[in-house]
Amino acid sequence: MPWTLNDYPNSLENLEKTTQKKAIDIANALIEDGYKEGQAIPIATEQAKKWYEKTSKEKREAYYKEGEVTKHNHKYKSNPELLEEDELVIKQADVWAVKSKGAKKATKTFNKKEDAVQHAKKIVQNKKTKLHVYKVDGSLQKTYDYSKKKIE
Repeated sequence: MPWTLNDYPNSLENLEKTTQKKAIDIANALIEDGYKEGQAIPIATEQAKKWYEKTSKEKREAYYKEGEVTKHNHKYKSNPELLEEDELVIKQADVWAVKSKGAKKATKTFNKKEDAVQHAKKIVQNKKTKLHVYKVDGSLQKTYDYSKKKIE
């Protein structure tokens, strides 16, 4: 059951109302994508706070006035088993792709390898998995392990 502005986790209770609504939206989307509640809530809270800081007052007010939280209708089937998989940064054609090991498609592509690595690091920190960065020739360059402890 998705959370609403009237029924949401206690940990979101003390957030500013606009931030709270955004956190509920994000948490609902993460849950729908297969994240566990214990993963979704802290990720959503952090992302909502960042969104609030970066968004103009006018846009925040307009967002809050829209009313109830967003209803999510994903056209792709959720694949929660990929949440346990490591992430890869690989060269695909003329871009650098970030994808979960075992996934058919990249989650995002970048022109610069450094941008792909930074994006993938955020994902693996949230998932608490590993990141494998590959060279253009397909050989492994470096592995970052976020599965046990916090690093970089």
